[in-house]
Amino acid sequence: MNLVISILEQGFIYGILALGIYITYKILDFPDLTVDGSFPLGAAISAALITRGMNPYLTLLVSFAGGALAGVCTGLIHVKCKVRDLLSGIIMMTALWTVNLRIAGTSNVPLFSQKTIFRNEWIQGIGPEAIAPYRTLLLIIVLTVISKVLLDLYLQTKSGYLLRAVGDNDKLVTSLAKDQGNVKILGLAIANGLVALAGCIFCQEERVFEISMGTGAMVIGLASVIIGTSMFRNLCFMKTTTAVIIGSILYKACVAIAIRNFEPQDMKLITAVLFLIVLVISMERKKKVKKNAGTERHS
Repeated sequence: MNLVISILEQGFIYGILALGIYITYKILDFPDLTVDGSFPLGAAISAALITRGMNPYLTLLVSFAGGALAGVCTGLIHVKCKVRDLLSGIIMMTALWTVNLRIAGTSNVPLFSQKTIFRNEWIQGIGPEAIAPYRTLLLIIVLTVISKVLLDLYLQTKSGYLLRAVGDNDKLVTSLAKDQGNVKILGLAIANGLVALAGCIFCQEERVFEISMGTGAMVIGLASVIIGTSMFRNLCFMKTTTAVIIGSILYKACVAIAIRNFEPQDMKLITAVLFLIVLVISMERKKKVKKNAGTERHS
């Protein structure tokens, strides 16, 4: 049971991260490696503020704002400095390593004696004692659902439609007298804000900040997006954002099952192999869809 709870907790937290990567990868078609820096950025901000006595719930908003600022910087490097999208993310990811160290003050900040969103008098007083083992999971689910609903609502606005249009048809955005560069910067800001928010929640759930905690975040999020969008593509009643979150849970479940049969130091290799398998299956499905479409066209 503890394994299932752990998978769900990790899955929902990384589901928020996957929502951010869904924006960059699926909507903007932007390979944003800033994610590996903005995830620990949210954690660094959270750890720094909590150790200084700030309300842990307020750190969620501050971390989102910090991640959004990182996304804006990536967008400015790409749009204004005319640097290629992949290189823009690499530059910002590299810079954020130092920024995170400066914010946190050290490469490791324990929060075991600090109040967090999961461990404080208010949250411990909610509900009967029987749900005590599930309080952390329930709060993570609430935060994930709020993030998902707000993103869904935003994507239904005029600004949200423009954001989707940038990835599909940037000329359409220009024809509407809108600067596609500014729309792209806004998308990167929202995406990295969500990633930093996930980092903030993860830091408080684990009760420690570690400078290298963002390593591989892009791979995990991308795998979650691919799994979710590939497996639930034909379910018209399910929103893509929901599929992405479920994909994150499934990916974490696969990693957890695999790691039980291997040593902890094998985790990165397992992650890489799983990601490769997901990519291969996804590409094979795309080939089949194209082949079927071509057959129908000729017939």
